[in-house]
Amino acid sequence: MIKPFSLNPLVNLAHQKNDAATRKLGQLNQQQQTAQTKLETLQQFRKDYQFKFQQAAQSGMDPTDLRNFQDFINRLDQAIQQQQTVIEKAKSSVQSGRHNLMDTTRKMKSFDTLAQRHVESEKKLEAKADQRLQDEQTGRFAAFHSGEKSEDK
Repeated sequence: MIKPFSLNPLVNLAHQKNDAATRKLGQLNQQQQTAQTKLETLQQFRKDYQFKFQQAAQSGMDPTDLRNFQDFINRLDQAIQQQQTVIEKAKSSVQSGRHNLMDTTRKMKSFDTLAQRHVESEKKLEAKADQRLQDEQTGRFAAFHSGEKSEDK
């Protein structure tokens, strides 16, 4: 019978950590994608607003409206810059998450390899024990039958 691998709790923990790292990377990728979508929306909104501003300026506008347009475009530019900063942080987090996943995967595979080696070693020991038992039984059988033959003579 194969003895249980003494490091099984560590194998299970390594699998749990790898699963958690995989889920975390998925969340980080989703956050980055959401931030990118928000940036693209802000950029499109700024482009559309800039176009409206140019049309209104060609038609003529009073200084208050001109200042309001410019102030709003400036606020959009600030929001775009802030969103670009959010994206850079998200990219950094994704990269960190990838490294973490690679580390947990490497550790998990190392423990899996150790567990597999343990199973193979135990199977070899079990096969040797079975062979030894079979040899003993064959020896007893041969001794028993050779004893019967000498009694028959």
